[in-house]
Amino acid sequence: MKNGFVMQRRVEFMDTDMAGIAHYTAYFRYMETAEHELFRSLGLAAATQDRGRQLGWPRVSCGFDFKSALRFQDVFEVHIGVTKVGKRSVAYQADIVRDGSTIARGHSTSVCCTIDPTGHLTSIDIPEDVTNKLKTHLIPETERSNSND
Repeated sequence: MKNGFVMQRRVEFMDTDMAGIAHYTAYFRYMETAEHELFRSLGLAAATQDRGRQLGWPRVSCGFDFKSALRFQDVFEVHIGVTKVGKRSVAYQADIVRDGSTIARGHSTSVCCTIDPTGHLTSIDIPEDVTNKLKTHLIPETERSNSND
């Protein structure tokens, strides 16, 4: 995926079911970990302070489509890229790749929010410097999934 960030992983025993197949919930953790690593590579953090405000990125949408299974001890990559940076939200596509083949494709959308001391979330505009950094990982339209895949 052009402009994507790549993270390598191995399927751990704790990620599997009794048949040694990675449980579907593990894919969501893989995608989230790759998103956090993407943030770190840009000098950002998923939870941070900005002008005295606590910021976070709660999910408002996520899902996966599966073509093949990962199994215990498989080595794989998570390729994650940005599909859209909006005024208050960012959308991602994550491809789970084993031996050069995409075996699962996920998507997620997060909203930039302030978090007050009681835990209340309020959506805000994404800071301009964050928007500019995220746009460096914008993947081309031709490489994005669509709902008809």
